[in-house]
Amino acid sequence: MKFIVVLHTDDGQRYGVTVPDLPGCFSGGDTLDDALESVREAVDLHVEGLIEDGVAVPMAQTMAQHQANPDYAGGVWAVVDVPVEKYLGPAEKINITVPRLVLARIDEFAKKKGQSRSGFLVEAARTAMHA
Repeated sequence: MKFIVVLHTDDGQRYGVTVPDLPGCFSGGDTLDDALESVREAVDLHVEGLIEDGVAVPMAQTMAQHQANPDYAGGVWAVVDVPVEKYLGPAEKINITVPRLVLARIDEFAKKKGQSRSGFLVEAARTAMHA
């Protein structure tokens, strides 16, 4: 999964990192690269804890929504990819029926977003269930 992060620095060298979509998840590092690596570990541990506690992983907001939050003003924005799907259980193959035209549109949309068909459908289902 991809997570939006915002980095702040007071001295231009050391960075604090906040994960807006995961309240309470933050990290830091002595360099920008260290901070980004550290936040990947923080996200992994945070999501593991949520799943163990039976709490759903919050739905992601857009970067524009986060950038509108004054708490994050002046931050450096990045996206980190953290393989947290391992905590959601093994993948299961299912058989569904979808009209051909709809399937073609799903595939086209997913490709534009850099997702697989399955990844798109899972994200669409998560979004619908959180609405």
